[in-house]
Amino acid sequence: MLRGICIGTAMLPWLAAMYAFYWLDTSGTWTSATAHRGKLSVLLLASGILLSFLSWTFLSRRYVK
Repeated sequence: MLRGICIGTAMLPWLAAMYAFYWLDTSGTWTSATAHRGKLSVLLLASGILLSFLSWTFLSRRYVK
């Protein structure tokens, strides 16, 4: 049970990054004409993945043994 909560908590930053992509696309903010769209996509995904990795590392050391 605790392991599942830790995994779910660790995935939140990655899921937030994916939702940000969805929201930017549906709101019309993120178009093909957006300057530096590729770089911003990589930055957004990389930050979500990195924060998920760091939170999993912290939570797994602290709570899951």
